[in-house]
Amino acid sequence: MKISVNNKETVTEARNIADLAVELELPSDGIAIAVDNKMVKRSEWENTTLEENAKVLIIKAACGG
Repeated sequence: MKISVNNKETVTEARNIADLAVELELPSDGIAIAVDNKMVKRSEWENTTLEENAKVLIIKAACGG
């Protein structure tokens, strides 16, 4: 299915956010994910299904000041 990840069209086999995180090899800590402008708690990643044309925003924490 086609989705948008950080404004880039992406084809994925992932059915939920947890699968997408694994597929994209995201780190286990220091990231937040929003789907269609709604933040999703990490505890809900497995229960949050991805739909065709979903807009996913991945935010990575950065160190520094």
